[in-house]
Amino acid sequence: MIKHKMLDKKVIKEYLDEEFEEMSIKTPKDIPGHILVETFCKYTENDYYEWLKDNFNSFFNHGNPDWNWIKERIKQYTKS
Repeated sequence: MIKHKMLDKKVIKEYLDEEFEEMSIKTPKDIPGHILVETFCKYTENDYYEWLKDNFNSFFNHGNPDWNWIKERIKQYTKS
């Protein structure tokens, strides 16, 4: 299983800061900000990886790809 760090921690920190401010969430003093960002990134990456696997299986018909269906998706998505 290949896992790569996908999320930009700086972007995630900015996102969390904005969301926390908007929702008036205060981080407990005993949770360092960089640890919270790192943990949230890992949590999100794990979820993203599972979502990616599910979509791979669906798109490629669980290892039995329907290439005609895939060609239609290619046509559909290259039009937009």
